[in-house]
Amino acid sequence: MGEQAEVGYKIWATDDVVYGPVDMPTLVEWVKDERVVTDTWVFVCHDNKWSEAGKMSELRSVFNAVLPGSVPVSHTPLVAGIKPGALRRVKILGEMTDQQLGRFAQFMEVENARQFHTIVTQGAVGDAMYLILEGELRVRQLVGGKETVLVTLNAGEFFGDISLFDHGPRSADVVANNPSVLLKVSATNFLRLVQEAPELATPFLVAVCKTLTARIRADNKRLRDSINIGRAAR
Repeated sequence: MGEQAEVGYKIWATDDVVYGPVDMPTLVEWVKDERVVTDTWVFVCHDNKWSEAGKMSELRSVFNAVLPGSVPVSHTPLVAGIKPGALRRVKILGEMTDQQLGRFAQFMEVENARQFHTIVTQGAVGDAMYLILEGELRVRQLVGGKETVLVTLNAGEFFGDISLFDHGPRSADVVANNPSVLLKVSATNFLRLVQEAPELATPFLVAVCKTLTARIRADNKRLRDSINIGRAAR
């Protein structure tokens, strides 16, 4: 028997990421949301070829219903709120292909944080990790009403990862120093990712573990240095 052709559609979006495969109902919804426009390139899996969306007979009636007699001119990334290239700035996603990035983002939620907004609160139950796409955040603890900044986080970094595994209390507040855009990985969506797309979950987890290992090594070195300085002082 010959190999069966893959069913579905892949979309080359304006953020230079290939999304999919998705089914026709999803593609129709993206057209209605104007995330797919007439000159968006769509790969038709069963035909094994790329076509402009506006030239696909199965989408013509949808475009006519959305914008009768006109051609959409706006270009909105398929993941609303994410600017082109933003995903590529996240270090732990660096090893993913464009198609893997597009599929990964569909399991996540975009969260916009205004300046001085507290994203997570110390002591609260953790139920998500966050990837920083834009902006700057500070990790702080309040002791006796005074703020101690533990670290400053910038675009490309992440936090809250341990909560995906133990759902334990947050160890510190995380506050936006300026308007920021975050990709939220909720515990629920992470479980979906593991179950529905293990080929994406595996490289993601490996990248997270590598970063955690580097952090532990750095913490151990700081502890050794502190002990050595203390002993030398005596």
